[in-house]
Amino acid sequence: MAFRNGHKFQRTSSIHRTRRISEVVQKEGKFAAALTVLYAGISAAFSDDHTAVVAIAIHDTTYLLDFSVKTIDLDGSIKPGEDRIADYVIEELQAYEHDNLCKFVGAGLPYDLMKKSPKLSSRLWLQLDIVPISIVPELDGLDIDQKERNYWDVKCVDEQADSMARKCIMHFGPSLAPLLQVGYRGFVQVDSGFAARILTLQDFEKTCGIETWQAMMKFVKSLRDKGTKIAFFSSTPQGGGVALMRHALVRLARLLKVDLTWYVPKPKPGVFRITKTIHNILQGVAKPDEKITAEDKATLVNWIEDNAKRYWLSPGGPLRHPAEGGADVIMIDDPQMPGLIPMIKSLTPDRPVLYRSHIQIRSDLANTEGTPQNDVWKFLWANIKRADIFISHPIPSFVPASVPRSKVCYLPATTDWLDGLNKDLSDWDQAYYGHLYNEQCHALRMTELRWPAKKYIIQVARFDPAKGIPDVIESYAEFRRLLATHSPLSEAPQLVICGNGSVDDPDGTIIYDQTMSHLETKYPHLMSSISVMRLPPNDQLLNTMISASWMVLQLSTREGFEVKVSEALHKGKPVIATNCGGIPLQVQHKKNGYLVEAGDWHGVANHLLDLWTNDGLYQKMSNYAKISVSDEVGTVGNALAWFYLADMWSRGEGKKLVPEERWVSDLARDEAGFPYKEGENRLPRDFKSPMD
Repeated sequence: MAFRNGHKFQRTSSIHRTRRISEVVQKEGKFAAALTVLYAGISAAFSDDHTAVVAIAIHDTTYLLDFSVKTIDLDGSIKPGEDRIADYVIEELQAYEHDNLCKFVGAGLPYDLMKKSPKLSSRLWLQLDIVPISIVPELDGLDIDQKERNYWDVKCVDEQADSMARKCIMHFGPSLAPLLQVGYRGFVQVDSGFAARILTLQDFEKTCGIETWQAMMKFVKSLRDKGTKIAFFSSTPQGGGVALMRHALVRLARLLKVDLTWYVPKPKPGVFRITKTIHNILQGVAKPDEKITAEDKATLVNWIEDNAKRYWLSPGGPLRHPAEGGADVIMIDDPQMPGLIPMIKSLTPDRPVLYRSHIQIRSDLANTEGTPQNDVWKFLWANIKRADIFISHPIPSFVPASVPRSKVCYLPATTDWLDGLNKDLSDWDQAYYGHLYNEQCHALRMTELRWPAKKYIIQVARFDPAKGIPDVIESYAEFRRLLATHSPLSEAPQLVICGNGSVDDPDGTIIYDQTMSHLETKYPHLMSSISVMRLPPNDQLLNTMISASWMVLQLSTREGFEVKVSEALHKGKPVIATNCGGIPLQVQHKKNGYLVEAGDWHGVANHLLDLWTNDGLYQKMSNYAKISVSDEVGTVGNALAWFYLADMWSRGEGKKLVPEERWVSDLARDEAGFPYKEGENRLPRDFKSPMD
């Protein structure tokens, strides 16, 4: 075997470059550090059960740059749960990053290595922010003949590591995020075609209370024993909260071996403008004269029917009869997809179809004849009414009067505490993503951040007419006026307004342009303190922006739930937010943040001043924020709710279920034999504003 005696990494960083970066960081802050993007390949050869020869190859996007080989002793006094291969690889890659001023984005490794080193993949993800790409060498590449595939076994371990690095690179796109994979029939293959194995069941179990986990596992066992097939249908595979929830749910379901799949339709030009207008009308943020025409409705109906007939109702499709391989229980997300419901019910009248509404619906307007909301709601309700259950955000006013209350149950939006948006990032990784943000700002001549020398206030949200961006600007401007009077010598924090786009959101550019025009005409003197950015898809970038912030705002004028609030609280960030939608279920007024009425930028400014000038108050709120988030807004809590519903309906108990506006998590915990205990952290059940 080559390099039987080992081989150490050879590359070292330029002394001059190291000094220059150090000087820049000292002068401009941690976000000024420019790190070189690299990829790693890892492989191991096992001659017996006592030793492993581990090779690590270092690649840029084109060439092999460096490699190491070392023999690891697997014998001796190994503690329970110890993974020596993982320990070695993590230590080597972390040292290489610091010695060579680089950032590893991805690492390829053979699937068999995961069995020998079960903690390696999740530790790469959680400790070093490296996406582990699992590859089965013998099956990789359909265009390679069998003879070529068999060469893997005769390669030296360093050659195998090099091969893993090269194959890993192909899983990443221009924004250095893993490529989104949507397969045949619109089947969403999360985590780069299921190759990025970033978490273990043990990782998920640590994110929730024991009762939540045990309750979920009861339904998992039942679903697995019966072989129940669950299918979700939503409009887009990326961008927005629904897609984020589905990615996390599919990821956990695969680890649990629950048969849960997720489908999206093929996009069609013009359709997303219609669906976004429907969204805006229902929320009450569209222009008063904006309506959906009969032609728009026909376009939407034809789009859904075309996808259903071509991909989902054809032989082998998920909407076929369960006896022909179709799903046993079907979940329909949001107002884009209800057209599927009558098609499903016509084919299989007894098959359960559950409808999930994710947005704030202006029920007062939807209930009023002659309004655009009433027209849109009638169009949607004609299909939705055939669903077996109506699942809403836990705000009663979001449910129009035409929906029978006996069919209504409540479920909050959720987030994943271990995905790129929420996991803990090291200072090294935050510096990389912060520099990435500033780099994009520099390209547009936008204000850059000087963190930690200058703190900043942030609102992270899509550029949407309901997100209250004008109020964010007015609040900041008023805060600056108040601060200049209260503490003339105090240096003010910067303001960041940023968010991702979505393929089904054509309003983003319009709102961004309106925001910049507002700043340039009314507050040109604050332009050097305000950074406004539409960012490409990169979860860790948004994670860094919230993690490094001083204060988080969420000043929506209309809102469904907005789980970004809980994400900020989970990081210990006090939140000032509006008393809209599900936000007051998350913000405990004067305990982990402040609530204000929509449009009250004077109130926001005064709260900002209080926290900026009172470190004790800020720290008290920050400490409470970290412990104030419920399991219900995490992936395990979400899975508990969906697995409960799927299990109940698949075994025929669903028809007996009359939720009567109860929370799904309450029903699930009771059914599993783990009812909520007194004092257990959960969202408020009696919806009433904490400001009342």
